[in-house]
Amino acid sequence: MKTNSNSYKIFITCFWFSLFLSTGITKAQLLQDTIALNLVKKNINFIYNLQFKDAHAVHLKINLLYPDHPVVILLNGIKTYWENFPMLPTTSARACFEKDMQRCIKLCEFNNCPAHEAEYLLADLCARGMLIMFYADNNLPMEVLPLTRVTYKHLRRSFNFTSDQIDLNYFTGIYNYYREAYPNEHPVFKSLGILFPHGDMETGINQLKTSALKSVLLRAESYYSLAYIYLNFENDYPKAVIYSKALHEQAPDNFLYLSVYIKNLLLLRQYDIAEKLIMASHVVPENGYFLVQLNIFKGILQEKKYHRNGLAQEYYKKATRDVSNFGVYGNEYAAYAYYGLSRISIANGEKDNGKIYREKAMELAAFKKINFD
Repeated sequence: MKTNSNSYKIFITCFWFSLFLSTGITKAQLLQDTIALNLVKKNINFIYNLQFKDAHAVHLKINLLYPDHPVVILLNGIKTYWENFPMLPTTSARACFEKDMQRCIKLCEFNNCPAHEAEYLLADLCARGMLIMFYADNNLPMEVLPLTRVTYKHLRRSFNFTSDQIDLNYFTGIYNYYREAYPNEHPVFKSLGILFPHGDMETGINQLKTSALKSVLLRAESYYSLAYIYLNFENDYPKAVIYSKALHEQAPDNFLYLSVYIKNLLLLRQYDIAEKLIMASHVVPENGYFLVQLNIFKGILQEKKYHRNGLAQEYYKKATRDVSNFGVYGNEYAAYAYYGLSRISIANGEKDNGKIYREKAMELAAFKKINFD
């Protein structure tokens, strides 16, 4: 059975750390260390904005304060992930990334101090979430399923610590929303839902908003999740743009966030703003995956704004060829290209081709309503 990678987005990446030194001698709550905490904030901001040289410099300072600390290992793995985004099963850096996340998890398991439990829980969820996201995005169910089963008990524990760590509202919000929304969107999972306690979608969104406004380290992740929910599940594009725009403003060099914002604008038919962002995207470091997305966006502009179906068709066809380099990671954008080719074929009187393209799009699309029709 084909595994839908989006079903595991509830464990989307987040940043935090535990406070256990591998020497077993020194323990400390890093949250109480203002100097170290500010350095971690800077490091994360640099990573999100793809400023890896700056992130590395700050990372060295953190390591001097807390050598062999889980946060050092975790941040290194996160930086590896973003440096190689999108990370594929064949990416050479995969082994280093997995090693860092697994080592962080093991260090968290050594915690025997109740006072540190909330911070260790955040660290554990962070490392597990990073791994689950990587495996799910690449359709690796044999890795996803066992890790998800173990992670679930840690996720449930997070409900007990939201007052101790505001960042945990992110996890509880994700659970509350997706526990109800995902089976509704994908009925095949309804039978599995009975195995898990019910959530509450409205409560989940409110918890994510709390995390977006008040969390120390999960602000961007919370905004991303809210944009993702309003785009894909709620199909409320005006609300989604509030969060997709904020994401882009927080990390203007992050091409993933830029892509989400541009897509949101195109769905709102705000073609002029979207086009300006596309034209200015040369400032973003060249990335093959992002270039595929840009070609699709350019195709949509040519088709919808300028009504140049021939040029739009060229962009869509190029995107379908290039996206094959990214495996299942490219399915979402391949679907957008095939939807476009279907519309153009039908407009050209090629109904059979239009039907074939439409079927391809429907097969690849996780959310059928987002088709730019």
